[in-house]
Amino acid sequence: MKLQGKVALVTGAKDGIGKAIALALAEEGADVGLVSRSITREDEVVREVEAKGRRAAVVQADVASKSDVLRMVQTVEAELGPVDILVNNAGVSKPAMLYKMSEEQWDDVINIHLKGTFLCIQAVASQMMERGFGRIINVTSSAGLQGTIGQVNYAAAKGGINALTMAAAKELAKKGITVNAIAPFAETKMTSKIATDPKLSEKYLERVPMGRFGQPEEMAPAVVFLASPEAGYITGQILCIDGGMIMR
Repeated sequence: MKLQGKVALVTGAKDGIGKAIALALAEEGADVGLVSRSITREDEVVREVEAKGRRAAVVQADVASKSDVLRMVQTVEAELGPVDILVNNAGVSKPAMLYKMSEEQWDDVINIHLKGTFLCIQAVASQMMERGFGRIINVTSSAGLQGTIGQVNYAAAKGGINALTMAAAKELAKKGITVNAIAPFAETKMTSKIATDPKLSEKYLERVPMGRFGQPEEMAPAVVFLASPEAGYITGQILCIDGGMIMR
């Protein structure tokens, strides 16, 4: 197992891509801190992690709140040990055209995605630096690379995460910490409106050479790789997992 003995912390882990990532990390031997605003020990992801013989710490937290993030990290460390792998996946979508978007819609998306990613990295960085090891993987989006109509808040937040990934990678590289990102295009609760609307679906899939939506389980192996020893010389990268929608 590539990650035997490691402790991973995954935000937005209750379902979708976060759940798939948590299960893939557990499959490779990591104990997993599972975080979301509404997760409980009764959720399926908890049972599935433990069914793989791994320990699961469960924390309800709002990643946009510094006090919540500090409590989240302290809880996971107390139950599982120091965090080796951080996956910043928590997110929300509040779409509206630019001229109709409310300040609340802007703030909520920026705070959860961008501020939340910053706070979570900051909360684990010190102990990772002391130990000389860490793997940080941020979940971003094609929206942050090319923009999306009706989601200027989401695109701005994800673009900010892309820049944060590269800046943090440069700051932390000499401390033995890698910082990378994945940019997925998958069928989740957040994209369900697109995936289930024939017109919207057709419009989006015209941009995808593979002609289909990805599934959450197809996003997880890249995270496992970036968290693994084999990826120790990879940092500051944004890996698109989108069926060829963006080629750079």
